[in-house]
Amino acid sequence: MQWRKILTTGLLAVMLGVSGVATAAEYKIAFVEVPRLLRDAPQVEAVREKLKKEFSRRNDDLVAQADQMKKLDEKFRRDSTIMSDAEAKRLERDIVSRQRKLKSAQNEFQEDLALRQNEELGKLRKVIGEIIVQVAKEGQFDLVLESGVVYASDRANITDQVLDRLRKQR
Repeated sequence: MQWRKILTTGLLAVMLGVSGVATAAEYKIAFVEVPRLLRDAPQVEAVREKLKKEFSRRNDDLVAQADQMKKLDEKFRRDSTIMSDAEAKRLERDIVSRQRKLKSAQNEFQEDLALRQNEELGKLRKVIGEIIVQVAKEGQFDLVLESGVVYASDRANITDQVLDRLRKQR
């Protein structure tokens, strides 16, 4: 564990452009767990609800189409032996055509949902970034790290402070 601390301190000294490892202690450094913020912030649940409302009608339509497909498939399996060949082939073609359309609509739905999720999470990331900067300035931190950190003490972790701000901002 000691070698990691020395390595981290040395790396920070180089990153900050100072000549000696001992002077790195003069800098106040913090760490933030952004994935935790993106999981626990109340704004994330608000985004989920917003997207659920926005996409619920399309989702319901897709579910209804899938149910209709299931019923047609059951009808085909049940009645194909008593149908004429022409009727059975027509129904089979109709089922295949509808399956293609449904699959296409489902793919489009997933792509649209993912796009909107990325848009909304991008907005949230911007808000989180602004709050991290506020907390860092108020705490007089010289450097705030977000990822690629092997170890950070609880004293250096400001995630809870940022999360509290997010909860107040709601």
